[in-house]
Amino acid sequence: MAEPVDEDAVREALRAVQDPEAGMNIVDLGLIYGVTAAQDGVAVQMTMTSAACPVAEMLVDEVREVLRRTLPAGTPVDVELVWDPPWTPERMSGLAREHFGWAPR
Repeated sequence: MAEPVDEDAVREALRAVQDPEAGMNIVDLGLIYGVTAAQDGVAVQMTMTSAACPVAEMLVDEVREVLRRTLPAGTPVDVELVWDPPWTPERMSGLAREHFGWAPR
């Protein structure tokens, strides 16, 4: 049986996915709610900054594509778009908050 994929490696791969509206990767934006990596595949739970996000479908497709290119061939990938809890700026990394000028001074 194949070794399970490392969840940190999955998160690192997801840094390649940029939110075109924010100009930043989806990990630092706090859009990735969960990553589960096991021998039988990888599952990602993600959200958008708003339920009305016009690029939601594109970002979900890009997550799937980045993981298909990164993971061993044939690894099943499940990407679930979730809305609970709702996204807030507090989910962003310190780097993202600095980028947008929201870091404490």
